[in-house]
Amino acid sequence: MFAETSSTLGARAPNLAARAEDRFIDLLRHGETLGGARFRGALDDRLTETGVAQMQAAVAGRTWDRLVTSPARRCAAFAEHLAYRLDRPLEVWPELGERDFGEWEGRTAAEIPLADLTRFWSDPVAYTPPGAEPFSALEVRALDAWRRLQDLAFTRLLVITHGGIIRILLGAVLGMPANRLLMLEVPHACLTRVRLPAPCGQPSLVFHRGGPGCGEPS
Repeated sequence: MFAETSSTLGARAPNLAARAEDRFIDLLRHGETLGGARFRGALDDRLTETGVAQMQAAVAGRTWDRLVTSPARRCAAFAEHLAYRLDRPLEVWPELGERDFGEWEGRTAAEIPLADLTRFWSDPVAYTPPGAEPFSALEVRALDAWRRLQDLAFTRLLVITHGGIIRILLGAVLGMPANRLLMLEVPHACLTRVRLPAPCGQPSLVFHRGGPGCGEPS
């Protein structure tokens, strides 16, 4: 399933006849993780009890046709529990994993040389931390996943993933330049909804919720 290339995806014609109503993709960032705030991409830390509660609040009173998740434990463990509770199919997509931060993995911002950190915050597209996944590679796999997600059969789809992936997908929807994506804040358990209009048209942002109100049913 993961062997499809971007050119294959671009050539696939959508089945517009089968899409008579708007569809919705909800993007949910994982909750708080063990170890606190630090550069965490490849590290596979688990959710804290608070993190689990944050995600439970975000999904309370909602349902979806199917779920797709990053393989990281901070996403997949909650996704498996939720899919079982809702009795919905769940798929694990490696391309929805967070960026590997290389030598910065597991380090807090205070532990990074200030000059390097400043270069990263100023232009995360141009500056790659030592040994990290280049932003260009992250963007390619995230946007390939975005095209594949839209090709799935659903009315409401939940995607459980990471802040970096959500920023790229929102940037694509809103037409934001890549070097401004860090201006989009994506707190723990932030729930974002994108509308896919029927039978065709451009995706649009419905809401982007963070903080205490992110779990309030719409």
